[in-house]
Amino acid sequence: MLKELLESRKCFKLVCGAGNEDALEVEKLVALYSAAGCKFFDLSAKPEIVDAAKRGLQGKEGYLCVSVGIKGDPHIRKAQIDYEKCSGCHKCEEICPQKAILIDGSSPLAAHAKLVYGQMLNTSALRPLLASRCIGCGRCFSVCKHGAISFTEEDLDLKEILLPLINKGIDCIELHAMGENIDDAIEKWTCINEIYDGMLSICTARGHLSEDKMLELIKRTTETGKPYTTIVQADGFPMSGGKDDYKTTLQAVATAEIVQNANLPVYIMLSGGTNSKTAKLAKMCNIDYNGIAIGSFARKIVRQYIERKDFLTNKYIFDEAVSIASNLIKSL
Repeated sequence: MLKELLESRKCFKLVCGAGNEDALEVEKLVALYSAAGCKFFDLSAKPEIVDAAKRGLQGKEGYLCVSVGIKGDPHIRKAQIDYEKCSGCHKCEEICPQKAILIDGSSPLAAHAKLVYGQMLNTSALRPLLASRCIGCGRCFSVCKHGAISFTEEDLDLKEILLPLINKGIDCIELHAMGENIDDAIEKWTCINEIYDGMLSICTARGHLSEDKMLELIKRTTETGKPYTTIVQADGFPMSGGKDDYKTTLQAVATAEIVQNANLPVYIMLSGGTNSKTAKLAKMCNIDYNGIAIGSFARKIVRQYIERKDFLTNKYIFDEAVSIASNLIKSL
């Protein structure tokens, strides 16, 4: 059971990306990390993504968590490019960790991108060609000096999204609540509780909230539930785990300490900037955590392998990637 995995304090959760709607990539990631020993997977709340994860498990034991978010949370947004403002410098394309951006003229597919998104849709606000792979991390926005990149997000009906997934047999629902509207988060949390009685997770950080406000949100979302039926995913710096050093993971540990000091009957999961140094730093700081969720770094270290078309059929390549993933999991 997922509860037992959390209580073992050795829970590694692979974050495929709340916005990652690339079914083949998710299947590859789950196949790889499940073979390496991971049993907990964070997924976009899409039926086809849950199906892809189940294919990746290939009958092995695994727990699936789907993520939804409140308005303003970076995990549910998608980047879009205005080609009338784009200078073609390719900086956004180069920095995108998901390879979701193809600027006009940069690849054989790029001309098609401009045709499809420019002429057929007849609009200057163009999504990246591979919008399904965009995870909303904002790195493209940070390097664009021409104001060509903006974000869009949908505020969808949670019941409409989640009921088909619950029927498929998921093990956890996570609410990303990093926006400023606590009331919106509570409303969505209440809605989730009305339709689902399994393990829940609240993912929050101090980015838009003060420490007091973050704790207020956590307390309000957990006060009505039974003890230890909620995971608090303490997100230090969302989607920032590209580097493998202590500084990158410092905020994840610091945020977890705030939750720990509140003495709440919850499971604590470190995330946001997590890497192979997270467990060591957390133990040095006496953080009594139940697990570590790793996304950006976990995907980065195997990217060259899963991008191969023969990844799932080439045993040598697959086993080499499993060795790398196993070493990360063992760092817990």
